[in-house]
Amino acid sequence: MTMRRWSWVGACSTGTSHLKAGIGCDDAGACLEASSPHGPTLVAAVADGAGSAPLAGLGARIAVRSICRSALAFVGRGGRPDEIDDALVADWLDGMRDRLDRAAQRRGQARRALAATLLACVVQRESAVVVHVGDGACALRLDGEAGWLVPSWPAQGEYAATTYFVTDDPEPRTVVSHVAGTVAELALFSDGLERLALDFAATAAFAPFFESMFPPLRKAAPGRQRPLSAELRTFLDGPAVTGRTDDDKTLVMARWT
Repeated sequence: MTMRRWSWVGACSTGTSHLKAGIGCDDAGACLEASSPHGPTLVAAVADGAGSAPLAGLGARIAVRSICRSALAFVGRGGRPDEIDDALVADWLDGMRDRLDRAAQRRGQARRALAATLLACVVQRESAVVVHVGDGACALRLDGEAGWLVPSWPAQGEYAATTYFVTDDPEPRTVVSHVAGTVAELALFSDGLERLALDFAATAAFAPFFESMFPPLRKAAPGRQRPLSAELRTFLDGPAVTGRTDDDKTLVMARWT
């Protein structure tokens, strides 16, 4: 029997508001498949740098690299998603915040200058975990099911149009959500895509968005799909998306093939 593996695509797109202001994209994302004693493991992350933070893009990149590094080390030691609890995630975030501190100090800044949200997942054959700080969201579909689930909803901060960041003191507001069962498909996205991918009135995934996005990936071989990722970037840069949002946008999609 052929072992099932993951196929995935991902792209970041600079928002039109950033282009007009002459600044770059403050989002970051990553997706990869790791070997573990429990079979192929998907590790994915998306971070969105705070618009008010002068080093937002750097903060997002550090957040993504740090959480992926911690997750890969964990699964490499034989860890399972259902063993990733609040305490372990707090340790991972402590390490991330140390890296952010060092990066800020080298540039003569406070850590909040690298403020970013964070969304990450670790997925194995029969379980998954989603780590969420701030806005953006993860939507997933279980094997054999038609509906899409959103394990944790985008968080709004104390004031309108604000959210939470990994740099918050004394510690970030973090939601750790466990999912039992085989994840067939999943998507992680930054807040620039929330209004396209989520039904806020129903507090649910907007299924037509995902059903329109996944058909090319459903035909793909295992592994990272570079041509499809380039096509995804073109779509995110196009009028169908930029006509509805002027923010940076990051989308990572994966399928258990």
